[in-house]
Amino acid sequence: MATNAPDARNRRSRGARIAAATLGAMALAAMTGAIGLVGGVALGATWLPFVFAASGAVVGAVAGRGLLLWRWRLPARLLTAGLVLATVSTVAVVGVGAWFYTNARITNVGKVEFTQPLAIPPLLEPTTDENGRKVFDLRFQAANTELLPGTRTPTWGLNGSYLAPTVRAERGDEVAMNVTNGVDETTTLHWHGMHLPGIMDGGPHQMIEPGESWEPTWTIDQPAATLWFHPHLHNETAEQVYRGVAGMFIIEDERTAALDLPDTYGVDDIPVIVQDKQFHGDGRLDTGTRPASTVGILGDEILVNGTHGPVLEATTTLVRLRLLNASNARVYDLGFTDDRHFSIIATDAGLLPEPVSTTRVQLSPGERAEAVVQVEPGERAMMRSFGADLGLDFFNDRVNGADDTFDILRIDAAEQLDESSPLPGELVELDRLDAGDATRTRSFRLSGSSNINGQSMDMSRIDETVTIDTTEIWEVEAGGGPHSFHPHGTSFLILDIDEDRPPPLLRGWKDTVLLRSGHTYRIIARFEHVADPTAPYMFHCHILEHEDNGMMGQFVVGPPGDEGRNR
Repeated sequence: MATNAPDARNRRSRGARIAAATLGAMALAAMTGAIGLVGGVALGATWLPFVFAASGAVVGAVAGRGLLLWRWRLPARLLTAGLVLATVSTVAVVGVGAWFYTNARITNVGKVEFTQPLAIPPLLEPTTDENGRKVFDLRFQAANTELLPGTRTPTWGLNGSYLAPTVRAERGDEVAMNVTNGVDETTTLHWHGMHLPGIMDGGPHQMIEPGESWEPTWTIDQPAATLWFHPHLHNETAEQVYRGVAGMFIIEDERTAALDLPDTYGVDDIPVIVQDKQFHGDGRLDTGTRPASTVGILGDEILVNGTHGPVLEATTTLVRLRLLNASNARVYDLGFTDDRHFSIIATDAGLLPEPVSTTRVQLSPGERAEAVVQVEPGERAMMRSFGADLGLDFFNDRVNGADDTFDILRIDAAEQLDESSPLPGELVELDRLDAGDATRTRSFRLSGSSNINGQSMDMSRIDETVTIDTTEIWEVEAGGGPHSFHPHGTSFLILDIDEDRPPPLLRGWKDTVLLRSGHTYRIIARFEHVADPTAPYMFHCHILEHEDNGMMGQFVVGPPGDEGRNR
Protein backbone atom coordinates (compact mmCIF):
# COMPACT_ATOMS: atom_id res chain seq x y z
CA MET A 1 0.00 0.00 0.00
CA ALA A 2 2.83 2.35 0.77
CA THR A 3 4.24 1.98 -2.75
CA ASN A 4 0.98 3.35 -4.19
CA ALA A 5 0.98 6.50 -2.04
CA PRO A 6 2.93 8.66 -4.54
CA ASP A 7 0.56 7.62 -7.35
CA ALA A 8 -2.43 8.52 -5.20
CA ARG A 9 -0.88 11.86 -4.35
CA ASN A 10 -0.15 12.48 -8.04
CA ARG A 11 -3.73 11.62 -8.96
CA ARG A 12 -5.05 13.97 -6.27
CA SER A 13 -2.63 16.67 -7.38
CA ARG A 14 -3.64 16.28 -11.02
CA GLY A 15 -7.32 16.26 -10.03
CA ALA A 16 -6.82 19.45 -8.04
CA ARG A 17 -5.04 21.07 -10.99
CA ILE A 18 -7.81 20.05 -13.35
CA ALA A 19 -10.45 21.40 -10.96
CA ALA A 20 -8.50 24.63 -10.55
CA ALA A 21 -7.99 24.87 -14.29
CA THR A 22 -11.68 24.32 -14.96
CA LEU A 23 -12.68 26.97 -12.44
CA GLY A 24 -10.15 29.36 -13.94
CA ALA A 25 -11.55 28.77 -17.41
CA MET A 26 -15.07 29.26 -16.11
CA ALA A 27 -14.03 32.55 -14.53
CA LEU A 28 -12.44 33.68 -17.80
CA ALA A 29 -15.50 32.56 -19.73
CA ALA A 30 -17.80 34.38 -17.29
CA MET A 31 -15.70 37.54 -17.53
CA THR A 32 -15.66 37.59 -21.32
CA GLY A 33 -19.34 36.64 -21.35
CA ALA A 34 -20.15 39.57 -19.08
CA ILE A 35 -18.15 41.89 -21.34
CA GLY A 36 -20.19 40.59 -24.26
CA LEU A 37 -23.40 41.17 -22.32
CA VAL A 38 -22.50 44.78 -21.59
CA GLY A 39 -21.50 45.33 -25.22
CA GLY A 40 -24.79 43.90 -26.44
CA VAL A 41 -26.76 46.09 -24.05
CA ALA A 42 -24.85 49.17 -25.19
CA LEU A 43 -25.79 48.48 -28.80
CA GLY A 44 -29.42 48.31 -27.75
CA ALA A 45 -30.87 45.37 -29.69
CA THR A 46 -32.90 42.90 -27.64
CA TRP A 47 -31.09 39.80 -29.03
CA LEU A 48 -27.52 41.11 -29.01
CA PRO A 49 -26.82 40.76 -25.27
CA PHE A 50 -27.43 37.00 -25.36
CA VAL A 51 -25.41 36.44 -28.56
CA PHE A 52 -22.52 38.59 -27.36
CA ALA A 53 -22.55 36.97 -23.93
CA ALA A 54 -22.56 33.43 -25.33
CA SER A 55 -19.86 34.26 -27.88
CA GLY A 56 -17.75 35.91 -25.20
CA ALA A 57 -18.08 32.86 -22.95
CA VAL A 58 -16.99 30.50 -25.76
CA VAL A 59 -14.01 32.69 -26.67
CA GLY A 60 -13.01 32.87 -23.01
CA ALA A 61 -13.26 29.10 -22.61
CA VAL A 62 -11.20 28.37 -25.75
CA ALA A 63 -8.56 30.84 -24.68
CA GLY A 64 -8.55 29.34 -21.22
CA ARG A 65 -8.15 25.83 -22.62
CA GLY A 66 -5.13 26.85 -24.69
CA LEU A 67 -3.54 28.68 -21.81
CA LEU A 68 -3.97 25.78 -19.44
CA LEU A 69 -2.66 23.19 -21.93
CA TRP A 70 0.48 25.30 -22.35
CA ARG A 71 0.91 26.14 -18.66
CA TRP A 72 0.14 22.85 -16.94
CA ARG A 73 0.32 20.32 -19.84
CA LEU A 74 -2.87 18.65 -18.61
CA PRO A 75 -4.48 15.76 -20.55
CA ALA A 76 -6.17 17.47 -23.49
CA ARG A 77 -9.18 15.14 -23.63
CA LEU A 78 -9.98 15.48 -19.93
CA LEU A 79 -9.39 19.21 -19.93
CA THR A 80 -11.55 19.67 -23.02
CA ALA A 81 -14.42 17.79 -21.37
CA GLY A 82 -14.14 19.96 -18.27
CA LEU A 83 -14.04 23.13 -20.30
CA VAL A 84 -17.03 22.09 -22.41
CA LEU A 85 -18.97 21.62 -19.20
CA ALA A 86 -17.68 24.94 -17.87
CA THR A 87 -18.56 26.74 -21.10
CA VAL A 88 -22.05 25.29 -21.32
CA SER A 89 -22.70 26.21 -17.68
CA THR A 90 -21.36 29.72 -18.17
CA VAL A 91 -23.32 30.27 -21.38
CA ALA A 92 -26.47 29.04 -19.63
CA VAL A 93 -26.00 31.35 -16.65
CA VAL A 94 -25.07 34.38 -18.75
CA GLY A 95 -27.81 33.57 -21.23
CA VAL A 96 -30.47 33.42 -18.54
CA GLY A 97 -29.20 36.74 -17.19
CA ALA A 98 -29.28 38.28 -20.66
CA TRP A 99 -32.80 36.93 -21.29
CA PHE A 100 -33.97 38.30 -17.94
CA TYR A 101 -32.41 41.69 -18.63
CA THR A 102 -33.86 42.08 -22.12
CA ASN A 103 -37.33 40.98 -20.99
CA ALA A 104 -37.34 43.24 -17.94
CA ARG A 105 -38.20 46.22 -20.13
CA ILE A 106 -41.96 46.94 -20.28
CA THR A 107 -43.83 48.94 -22.90
CA ASN A 108 -47.40 49.38 -24.08
CA VAL A 109 -46.43 51.26 -27.24
CA GLY A 110 -48.40 49.86 -30.16
CA LYS A 111 -50.33 47.49 -27.89
CA VAL A 112 -53.17 49.71 -26.65
CA GLU A 113 -56.07 51.15 -28.63
CA PHE A 114 -56.76 54.71 -27.52
CA THR A 115 -60.51 54.89 -27.94
CA GLN A 116 -61.97 55.66 -24.50
CA PRO A 117 -62.98 59.25 -23.64
CA LEU A 118 -60.87 60.49 -20.73
CA ALA A 119 -62.94 60.37 -17.54
CA ILE A 120 -62.96 63.69 -15.66
CA PRO A 121 -63.44 63.36 -11.89
CA PRO A 122 -66.43 65.51 -10.92
CA LEU A 123 -65.99 68.61 -8.80
CA LEU A 124 -67.17 68.00 -5.24
CA GLU A 125 -69.68 70.68 -4.34
CA PRO A 126 -69.50 71.81 -0.70
CA THR A 127 -72.22 72.96 1.60
CA THR A 128 -71.78 75.94 3.94
CA ASP A 129 -72.40 75.47 7.64
CA GLU A 130 -73.54 78.00 10.23
CA ASN A 131 -69.94 79.05 10.85
CA GLY A 132 -69.31 79.86 7.20
CA ARG A 133 -67.10 76.82 6.64
CA LYS A 134 -67.15 74.98 3.34
CA VAL A 135 -68.06 71.39 4.20
CA PHE A 136 -66.98 68.59 1.87
CA ASP A 137 -68.34 65.06 2.34
CA LEU A 138 -66.13 62.13 1.37
CA ARG A 139 -66.95 58.46 1.89
CA PHE A 140 -64.68 55.45 1.39
CA GLN A 141 -66.39 52.65 -0.47
CA ALA A 142 -65.50 49.31 -2.00
CA ALA A 143 -66.81 48.27 -5.40
CA ASN A 144 -66.05 46.46 -8.64
CA THR A 145 -64.90 48.71 -11.47
CA GLU A 146 -64.28 48.11 -15.17
CA LEU A 147 -60.69 49.30 -15.47
CA LEU A 148 -59.79 47.07 -18.42
CA PRO A 149 -62.39 46.57 -21.16
CA GLY A 150 -64.77 43.71 -20.35
CA THR A 151 -63.22 42.94 -16.94
CA ARG A 152 -64.28 44.05 -13.49
CA THR A 153 -61.73 44.70 -10.73
CA PRO A 154 -62.28 44.97 -6.95
CA THR A 155 -61.42 48.59 -6.10
CA TRP A 156 -61.78 51.31 -3.52
CA GLY A 157 -62.88 54.88 -4.12
CA LEU A 158 -64.23 57.98 -2.43
CA ASN A 159 -67.84 58.84 -3.34
CA GLY A 160 -67.53 56.35 -6.18
CA SER A 161 -66.00 53.05 -7.13
CA TYR A 162 -62.55 54.40 -8.08
CA LEU A 163 -60.47 57.52 -7.34
CA ALA A 164 -62.35 60.50 -5.85
CA PRO A 165 -64.06 63.72 -6.86
CA THR A 166 -61.88 66.81 -7.16
CA VAL A 167 -61.98 69.21 -4.22
CA ARG A 168 -61.55 72.87 -5.11
CA ALA A 169 -61.27 75.75 -2.63
CA GLU A 170 -59.75 79.21 -2.39
CA ARG A 171 -57.00 80.61 -0.23
CA GLY A 172 -58.65 82.01 2.91
CA ASP A 173 -61.47 79.46 2.93
CA GLU A 174 -62.16 77.63 6.16
CA VAL A 175 -62.90 74.07 5.15
CA ALA A 176 -64.32 71.07 7.01
CA MET A 177 -63.77 67.61 5.55
CA ASN A 178 -66.36 65.06 6.66
CA VAL A 179 -64.60 61.73 5.92
CA THR A 180 -66.52 58.50 6.55
CA ASN A 181 -65.02 55.03 6.40
CA GLY A 182 -67.47 52.83 4.52
CA VAL A 183 -65.08 49.91 4.01
CA ASP A 184 -64.29 47.05 6.38
CA GLU A 185 -60.68 48.07 7.10
CA THR A 186 -59.07 50.86 9.11
CA THR A 187 -57.78 53.69 6.95
CA THR A 188 -56.71 57.35 6.97
CA LEU A 189 -56.87 60.24 4.51
CA HIS A 190 -53.82 62.49 4.14
CA TRP A 191 -53.91 65.94 2.52
CA HIS A 192 -50.65 65.77 0.59
CA GLY A 193 -48.95 69.17 0.31
CA MET A 194 -51.40 71.00 2.58
CA HIS A 195 -50.15 73.43 5.26
CA LEU A 196 -52.21 72.56 8.33
CA PRO A 197 -51.81 71.41 11.95
CA GLY A 198 -50.54 67.90 12.50
CA ILE A 199 -53.81 66.74 14.04
CA MET A 200 -55.61 67.57 10.76
CA ASP A 201 -52.93 66.10 8.50
CA GLY A 202 -54.41 62.63 8.05
CA GLY A 203 -51.20 60.75 8.69
CA PRO A 204 -50.86 57.33 10.32
CA HIS A 205 -52.05 58.59 13.73
CA GLN A 206 -55.43 59.88 12.47
CA MET A 207 -56.95 56.45 11.90
CA ILE A 208 -60.58 56.08 10.84
CA GLU A 209 -62.15 52.80 11.93
CA PRO A 210 -64.80 51.04 9.82
CA GLY A 211 -68.12 52.84 10.10
CA GLU A 212 -66.56 55.87 11.81
CA SER A 213 -66.07 59.44 10.59
CA TRP A 214 -63.25 61.97 10.92
CA GLU A 215 -63.89 65.71 10.61
CA PRO A 216 -60.70 67.76 10.26
CA THR A 217 -61.08 71.51 9.77
CA TRP A 218 -58.56 74.21 8.90
CA THR A 219 -58.13 77.51 7.11
CA ILE A 220 -56.37 77.31 3.76
CA ASP A 221 -53.42 79.69 3.82
CA GLN A 222 -51.03 78.88 1.00
CA PRO A 223 -50.67 79.85 -2.66
CA ALA A 224 -52.69 78.33 -5.50
CA ALA A 225 -51.52 74.79 -6.21
CA THR A 226 -52.50 71.31 -7.31
CA LEU A 227 -52.44 69.15 -4.17
CA TRP A 228 -53.92 65.69 -3.64
CA PHE A 229 -55.21 63.28 -1.00
CA HIS A 230 -54.76 59.56 -0.38
CA PRO A 231 -54.68 56.97 2.44
CA HIS A 232 -51.67 56.95 4.76
CA LEU A 233 -52.15 54.00 7.11
CA HIS A 234 -48.81 52.69 8.38
CA ASN A 235 -47.78 49.44 6.65
CA GLU A 236 -50.90 49.59 4.45
CA THR A 237 -50.47 52.77 2.38
CA ALA A 238 -49.23 51.02 -0.76
CA GLU A 239 -52.09 48.54 -0.94
CA GLN A 240 -54.83 51.06 -0.14
CA VAL A 241 -53.58 53.61 -2.67
CA TYR A 242 -53.14 50.83 -5.25
CA ARG A 243 -56.82 49.92 -4.85
CA GLY A 244 -57.64 53.36 -6.21
CA VAL A 245 -58.13 55.94 -3.46
CA ALA A 246 -56.68 59.23 -4.71
CA GLY A 247 -58.06 62.64 -5.59
CA MET A 248 -56.96 66.16 -6.44
CA PHE A 249 -57.30 69.13 -4.12
CA ILE A 250 -57.04 72.36 -6.16
CA ILE A 251 -56.32 75.61 -4.34
CA GLU A 252 -57.04 78.90 -6.12
CA ASP A 253 -56.04 82.43 -5.18
CA GLU A 254 -56.39 85.99 -6.43
CA ARG A 255 -52.91 86.15 -7.96
CA THR A 256 -53.57 83.12 -10.15
CA ALA A 257 -57.07 84.27 -11.13
CA ALA A 258 -55.61 87.53 -12.47
CA LEU A 259 -53.28 85.72 -14.91
CA ASP A 260 -55.96 84.57 -17.36
CA LEU A 261 -54.65 80.99 -17.48
CA PRO A 262 -56.81 78.15 -18.82
CA ASP A 263 -59.12 77.51 -15.87
CA THR A 264 -62.41 76.01 -17.03
CA TYR A 265 -62.42 72.69 -15.23
CA GLY A 266 -62.90 69.73 -17.54
CA VAL A 267 -62.65 71.87 -20.68
CA ASP A 268 -59.21 73.49 -20.85
CA ASP A 269 -58.14 72.76 -17.25
CA ILE A 270 -57.81 68.99 -17.01
CA PRO A 271 -56.84 66.73 -14.09
CA VAL A 272 -54.47 63.97 -15.30
CA ILE A 273 -54.01 61.32 -12.59
CA VAL A 274 -51.50 58.78 -13.92
CA GLN A 275 -51.25 55.29 -12.42
CA ASP A 276 -49.67 52.02 -13.52
CA LYS A 277 -51.37 48.73 -12.70
CA GLN A 278 -50.92 45.04 -13.31
CA PHE A 279 -53.77 42.54 -13.32
CA HIS A 280 -54.42 38.86 -12.79
CA GLY A 281 -56.29 37.06 -15.55
CA ASP A 282 -59.59 37.36 -13.65
CA GLY A 283 -59.25 41.15 -13.36
CA ARG A 284 -57.97 41.37 -9.78
CA LEU A 285 -55.12 43.77 -9.13
CA ASP A 286 -51.75 42.00 -9.04
CA THR A 287 -49.50 43.30 -6.26
CA GLY A 288 -46.51 41.15 -7.20
CA THR A 289 -43.15 42.82 -7.78
CA ARG A 290 -40.68 42.49 -10.62
CA PRO A 291 -37.74 40.15 -9.88
CA ALA A 292 -34.70 42.09 -8.60
CA SER A 293 -36.65 45.36 -8.40
CA THR A 294 -36.04 47.42 -5.27
CA VAL A 295 -39.04 49.77 -5.58
CA GLY A 296 -42.12 47.56 -5.48
CA ILE A 297 -45.04 47.35 -7.88
CA LEU A 298 -44.31 48.33 -11.48
CA GLY A 299 -47.38 47.72 -13.62
CA ASP A 300 -47.66 47.02 -17.34
CA GLU A 301 -50.96 48.86 -17.85
CA ILE A 302 -51.56 52.62 -17.60
CA LEU A 303 -54.70 54.32 -16.34
CA VAL A 304 -55.39 58.04 -16.53
CA ASN A 305 -58.24 59.15 -14.27
CA GLY A 306 -59.10 55.46 -14.18
CA THR A 307 -59.38 55.30 -17.99
CA HIS A 308 -57.49 52.73 -20.07
CA GLY A 309 -56.47 53.99 -23.53
CA PRO A 310 -57.76 57.53 -22.82
CA VAL A 311 -58.54 60.21 -25.40
CA LEU A 312 -58.98 63.89 -24.47
CA GLU A 313 -61.06 65.93 -26.89
CA ALA A 314 -59.47 69.41 -26.97
CA THR A 315 -61.69 72.35 -27.92
CA THR A 316 -59.26 75.21 -27.18
CA THR A 317 -55.84 76.10 -28.57
CA LEU A 318 -54.24 75.82 -25.11
CA VAL A 319 -54.91 72.96 -22.72
CA ARG A 320 -53.77 73.00 -19.10
CA LEU A 321 -52.92 69.52 -17.81
CA ARG A 322 -52.65 69.10 -14.03
CA LEU A 323 -50.29 66.12 -13.97
CA LEU A 324 -50.20 63.90 -10.87
CA ASN A 325 -48.06 60.80 -10.50
CA ALA A 326 -50.34 58.71 -8.26
CA SER A 327 -48.43 55.47 -8.89
CA ASN A 328 -46.89 53.45 -6.09
CA ALA A 329 -43.35 53.33 -7.43
CA ARG A 330 -43.02 54.26 -11.10
CA VAL A 331 -41.18 57.39 -12.25
CA TYR A 332 -42.53 58.95 -15.45
CA ASP A 333 -40.67 61.14 -17.92
CA LEU A 334 -43.56 62.75 -19.78
CA GLY A 335 -43.49 64.33 -23.20
CA PHE A 336 -45.04 63.91 -26.64
CA THR A 337 -44.10 61.53 -29.41
CA ASP A 338 -43.48 64.42 -31.81
CA ASP A 339 -41.16 66.09 -29.27
CA ARG A 340 -43.24 69.24 -29.24
CA HIS A 341 -42.47 71.88 -26.65
CA PHE A 342 -44.95 72.63 -23.91
CA SER A 343 -44.85 75.01 -20.95
CA ILE A 344 -44.61 74.02 -17.30
CA ILE A 345 -46.31 76.75 -15.28
CA ALA A 346 -46.40 75.11 -11.84
CA THR A 347 -44.88 72.33 -9.80
CA ASP A 348 -46.06 70.67 -6.56
CA ALA A 349 -46.78 73.65 -4.36
CA GLY A 350 -47.53 76.49 -6.76
CA LEU A 351 -46.78 78.51 -9.85
CA LEU A 352 -43.28 79.06 -11.18
CA PRO A 353 -41.95 82.62 -11.68
CA GLU A 354 -42.37 82.19 -15.43
CA PRO A 355 -43.40 79.40 -17.81
CA VAL A 356 -40.60 76.93 -18.57
CA SER A 357 -40.56 75.58 -22.12
CA THR A 358 -39.57 71.92 -22.27
CA THR A 359 -40.10 68.65 -24.12
CA ARG A 360 -40.00 66.48 -20.97
CA VAL A 361 -41.13 66.64 -17.36
CA GLN A 362 -40.11 63.90 -14.92
CA LEU A 363 -42.40 63.03 -12.02
CA SER A 364 -41.68 60.59 -9.20
CA PRO A 365 -44.51 59.20 -7.04
CA GLY A 366 -46.40 62.04 -5.38
CA GLU A 367 -45.01 64.83 -7.58
CA ARG A 368 -47.20 67.14 -9.65
CA ALA A 369 -46.71 69.60 -12.49
CA GLU A 370 -49.03 71.82 -14.50
CA ALA A 371 -48.33 71.70 -18.24
CA VAL A 372 -49.88 73.95 -20.87
CA VAL A 373 -49.95 72.35 -24.33
CA GLN A 374 -50.74 74.12 -27.58
CA VAL A 375 -52.69 72.15 -30.20
CA GLU A 376 -53.65 72.82 -33.80
CA PRO A 377 -57.11 72.20 -35.29
CA GLY A 378 -57.67 68.57 -36.25
CA GLU A 379 -54.34 67.21 -35.00
CA ARG A 380 -53.59 64.32 -32.67
CA ALA A 381 -50.88 64.45 -30.01
CA MET A 382 -49.77 61.40 -28.04
CA MET A 383 -48.33 61.90 -24.57
CA ARG A 384 -45.70 59.28 -23.79
CA SER A 385 -43.55 58.40 -20.80
CA PHE A 386 -40.01 57.95 -22.03
CA GLY A 387 -37.09 56.38 -20.16
CA ALA A 388 -36.66 57.97 -16.73
CA ASP A 389 -33.39 59.18 -15.23
CA LEU A 390 -33.03 57.26 -11.96
CA GLY A 391 -29.25 57.70 -11.74
CA LEU A 392 -28.56 53.98 -11.26
CA ASP A 393 -26.37 51.47 -13.09
CA PHE A 394 -27.68 49.85 -16.29
CA PHE A 395 -29.02 46.73 -14.53
CA ASN A 396 -30.81 48.52 -11.67
CA ASP A 397 -32.16 51.13 -14.07
CA ARG A 398 -33.70 48.32 -16.12
CA VAL A 399 -35.31 46.32 -13.28
CA ASN A 400 -36.65 49.49 -11.59
CA GLY A 401 -38.48 50.76 -14.65
CA ALA A 402 -36.11 53.42 -16.00
CA ASP A 403 -36.13 51.90 -19.50
CA ASP A 404 -39.90 51.33 -19.70
CA THR A 405 -41.94 53.37 -22.17
CA PHE A 406 -45.69 53.95 -22.12
CA ASP A 407 -48.18 55.83 -24.21
CA ILE A 408 -50.23 57.76 -21.64
CA LEU A 409 -52.89 59.98 -23.18
CA ARG A 410 -53.94 60.98 -26.69
CA ILE A 411 -55.16 64.52 -27.29
CA ASP A 412 -57.51 64.90 -30.27
CA ALA A 413 -58.02 68.52 -31.27
CA ALA A 414 -61.35 69.55 -32.76
CA GLU A 415 -61.46 70.86 -36.32
CA GLN A 416 -62.42 74.26 -34.93
CA LEU A 417 -60.81 75.48 -31.72
CA ASP A 418 -61.63 78.36 -29.41
CA GLU A 419 -58.68 80.72 -29.26
CA SER A 420 -57.07 80.77 -25.83
CA SER A 421 -55.43 83.81 -24.27
CA PRO A 422 -51.65 83.66 -24.67
CA LEU A 423 -49.59 82.56 -21.70
CA PRO A 424 -48.13 85.50 -19.78
CA GLY A 425 -44.36 85.79 -19.82
CA GLU A 426 -44.31 86.21 -16.04
CA LEU A 427 -46.46 84.35 -13.55
CA VAL A 428 -45.77 85.10 -9.87
CA GLU A 429 -42.95 86.42 -7.74
CA LEU A 430 -41.88 83.64 -5.42
CA ASP A 431 -41.79 84.35 -1.70
CA ARG A 432 -38.30 82.97 -1.29
CA LEU A 433 -36.65 82.01 1.98
CA ASP A 434 -33.21 83.32 2.90
CA ALA A 435 -30.71 80.61 3.83
CA GLY A 436 -29.18 83.08 6.24
CA ASP A 437 -32.38 82.99 8.30
CA ALA A 438 -32.17 79.23 8.87
CA THR A 439 -31.85 78.41 12.55
CA ARG A 440 -30.74 74.83 12.05
CA THR A 441 -29.46 72.39 9.46
CA ARG A 442 -30.47 68.72 9.64
CA SER A 443 -29.25 65.76 7.61
CA PHE A 444 -31.29 62.82 6.34
CA ARG A 445 -29.99 59.78 4.49
CA LEU A 446 -32.49 57.40 2.90
CA SER A 447 -30.86 53.99 2.60
CA GLY A 448 -31.92 50.71 1.05
CA SER A 449 -35.69 50.37 1.19
CA SER A 450 -36.52 50.64 4.88
CA ASN A 451 -34.63 53.27 6.87
CA ILE A 452 -33.73 56.93 7.24
CA ASN A 453 -30.58 57.77 9.16
CA GLY A 454 -30.24 54.10 10.02
CA GLN A 455 -33.66 53.80 11.67
CA SER A 456 -36.95 52.31 10.53
CA MET A 457 -40.31 53.86 11.37
CA ASP A 458 -41.53 53.55 14.96
CA MET A 459 -44.97 55.04 15.67
CA SER A 460 -43.94 55.63 19.30
CA ARG A 461 -40.68 57.47 18.52
CA ILE A 462 -40.29 61.18 17.65
CA ASP A 463 -37.22 61.59 15.47
CA GLU A 464 -36.95 65.37 15.14
CA THR A 465 -38.24 68.41 17.03
CA VAL A 466 -38.66 71.71 15.18
CA THR A 467 -39.39 75.12 16.72
CA ILE A 468 -42.52 76.73 15.30
CA ASP A 469 -42.16 79.82 13.09
CA THR A 470 -38.57 79.01 12.21
CA THR A 471 -36.77 78.28 8.98
CA GLU A 472 -34.53 75.23 8.58
CA ILE A 473 -32.26 73.69 5.97
CA TRP A 474 -32.51 69.95 5.45
CA GLU A 475 -29.75 68.10 3.62
CA VAL A 476 -31.28 65.00 2.08
CA GLU A 477 -29.36 62.18 0.42
CA ALA A 478 -30.38 58.86 -1.11
CA GLY A 479 -28.33 55.68 -1.05
CA GLY A 480 -29.02 52.31 -2.60
CA GLY A 481 -31.66 53.33 -5.11
CA PRO A 482 -34.07 56.09 -6.12
CA HIS A 483 -36.22 57.65 -3.43
CA SER A 484 -38.95 60.29 -3.50
CA PHE A 485 -38.73 62.51 -0.40
CA HIS A 486 -41.81 64.15 1.11
CA PRO A 487 -42.13 66.07 4.43
CA HIS A 488 -45.61 66.78 5.77
CA GLY A 489 -47.06 70.12 6.81
CA THR A 490 -44.85 72.41 4.75
CA SER A 491 -43.42 73.19 1.32
CA PHE A 492 -39.78 73.72 0.44
CA LEU A 493 -37.42 75.28 -2.05
CA ILE A 494 -34.37 73.41 -3.34
CA LEU A 495 -31.29 75.51 -2.61
CA ASP A 496 -28.85 73.32 -4.50
CA ILE A 497 -28.05 69.79 -5.63
CA ASP A 498 -24.45 68.86 -4.90
CA GLU A 499 -23.85 72.61 -4.47
CA ASP A 500 -25.13 73.32 -8.01
CA ARG A 501 -28.19 75.41 -8.71
CA PRO A 502 -31.23 73.20 -9.42
CA PRO A 503 -32.57 73.02 -13.00
CA PRO A 504 -35.46 75.36 -13.91
CA LEU A 505 -38.20 72.80 -13.23
CA LEU A 506 -36.94 72.37 -9.65
CA ARG A 507 -36.73 76.07 -8.76
CA GLY A 508 -40.33 76.51 -7.60
CA TRP A 509 -42.09 75.53 -4.39
CA LYS A 510 -42.28 71.79 -3.88
CA ASP A 511 -43.32 69.21 -1.31
CA THR A 512 -41.91 66.08 -2.97
CA VAL A 513 -38.66 65.52 -4.85
CA LEU A 514 -36.96 62.60 -6.58
CA LEU A 515 -33.57 61.89 -5.00
CA ARG A 516 -31.02 60.40 -7.35
CA SER A 517 -28.69 57.99 -5.58
CA GLY A 518 -25.45 59.50 -4.32
CA HIS A 519 -26.55 63.13 -4.64
CA THR A 520 -27.23 65.62 -1.84
CA TYR A 521 -30.24 67.96 -2.05
CA ARG A 522 -30.32 70.99 0.23
CA ILE A 523 -33.88 72.15 0.81
CA ILE A 524 -35.16 75.07 2.86
CA ALA A 525 -38.56 75.21 4.56
CA ARG A 526 -40.50 77.20 7.13
CA PHE A 527 -42.62 75.54 9.81
CA GLU A 528 -45.72 77.48 10.84
CA HIS A 529 -48.16 74.89 12.21
CA VAL A 530 -48.18 72.87 15.42
CA ALA A 531 -47.70 69.11 15.41
CA ASP A 532 -47.47 67.53 18.85
CA PRO A 533 -46.38 63.99 19.83
CA THR A 534 -49.95 62.68 19.63
CA ALA A 535 -50.21 63.83 16.00
CA PRO A 536 -46.72 64.31 14.57
CA TYR A 537 -45.83 65.08 10.98
CA MET A 538 -44.12 62.48 8.81
CA PHE A 539 -41.09 62.69 6.54
CA HIS A 540 -40.68 59.72 4.25
CA CYS A 541 -39.96 58.20 0.89
CA HIS A 542 -43.03 58.43 -1.35
CA ILE A 543 -42.21 55.18 -3.09
CA LEU A 544 -45.01 53.57 -1.14
CA GLU A 545 -43.46 50.16 -0.58
CA HIS A 546 -40.42 51.89 0.92
CA GLU A 547 -42.70 53.93 3.17
CA ASP A 548 -44.52 50.81 4.35
CA ASN A 549 -41.21 49.01 4.88
CA GLY A 550 -40.19 51.68 7.39
CA MET A 551 -38.55 54.46 5.34
CA MET A 552 -40.36 57.10 7.35
CA GLY A 553 -39.75 59.24 10.40
CA GLN A 554 -41.77 61.58 12.64
CA PHE A 555 -41.24 65.17 13.65
CA VAL A 556 -43.07 67.59 15.90
CA VAL A 557 -43.36 71.36 15.67
CA GLY A 558 -43.84 73.38 18.82
CA PRO A 559 -42.78 76.37 20.91
CA PRO A 560 -39.15 77.11 21.83
CA GLY A 561 -37.74 74.99 24.60
CA ASP A 562 -39.28 71.74 23.40
CA GLU A 563 -36.07 70.51 21.79
CA GLY A 564 -35.37 66.91 22.65
CA ARG A 565 -39.00 66.18 23.46
CA ASN A 566 -40.08 62.72 22.38
CA ARG A 567 -42.68 60.16 23.21
